[in-house]
Amino acid sequence: MISKGCEQCAKGGKMVLFVYGYCDQRDCFYCPLGENRKNVTDVYANERLVESDEDVIEEAKRMSALGTSITGGEPQEAMEKTCRYLRLLKEEFGEDHHTHLYTGIPGGRENMRRLSEAGLDEIRFHPPVEQWGDLHGTEWEDILYVAREEGLTPAFEIPGIRAEEEFLEFLDEGAADFCNVNEFEMSDGNYRRMQEQGFELQEGHMSAVEGSKAEILDVMGDHEKVYFCTSVFKDAAQHRNRLKRMARNLRRPFDEVTDDGTLVYGKTYADPDLFETLDVPEEFYTVKSDHVEVAWWLLEEMVEAGDLSDGEVVEQYPTYDGTVVERTPLA
Repeated sequence: MISKGCEQCAKGGKMVLFVYGYCDQRDCFYCPLGENRKNVTDVYANERLVESDEDVIEEAKRMSALGTSITGGEPQEAMEKTCRYLRLLKEEFGEDHHTHLYTGIPGGRENMRRLSEAGLDEIRFHPPVEQWGDLHGTEWEDILYVAREEGLTPAFEIPGIRAEEEFLEFLDEGAADFCNVNEFEMSDGNYRRMQEQGFELQEGHMSAVEGSKAEILDVMGDHEKVYFCTSVFKDAAQHRNRLKRMARNLRRPFDEVTDDGTLVYGKTYADPDLFETLDVPEEFYTVKSDHVEVAWWLLEEMVEAGDLSDGEVVEQYPTYDGTVVERTPLA
């Protein structure tokens, strides 16, 4: 089973709204947050540092967002901010803009009510690992029913540390709608702590951890309401599809969109008047303050023909920060 939020995510249609970097409940050794986002009050919409509400709306439009996932840190520890952004998104994009939130604390009825009233659709709980197997009869069981009573879709989203049949029991009892298990991963933010706990990368993988995947799939994988999200899928589908959505929206007539969702164009510091002299159609280039950006194939032809002495082919992400992936000199 795949939830509506996950369907949108798979299409690259979920904007990630990071609302709060603090999490006072526990210091999870597997927390993937990098140093720039841990213990900060900054807000990020995808890779973009948010300085105004308009930044959030603009970022959603840049990727034609179908919905938004709210994350942190712990969003429930910044309820005013979290609810304000939920209302902002629903008011701007309507009720069909699907929202889900990740949380590591139960929160209680008042929070569930406030989140629901603000426009949250789906809430995904991540109980502490040390309590897995003993969640029945605790606030973690109670909050599933409370969330549903307040109009939210309750679910679990857990890291693939180990298989745990209790989550299947909650699904069978109707307490939770689904359980997402994310392949256990190492990142820049948790690599040292993960190694200290004895975890190692799978051979040939950039982030997936050696270990529990086979057991989890054996114990939990056949349940119709369990979805195992692999690290390869996150990179190859979710992230790449989000980049493609952005690239299609942002591309200029002369930009090439690659299969990876990056933009490719040419760059030269030649005199802009040269392009007019050579009768280059205006849609094939644009003049910047200190350089010209042009269709990469046209720039290559101009360098080969001797019209230009040099230039470069640039490949970059269509994200707000515009990170350059590669530069290839032409001479």
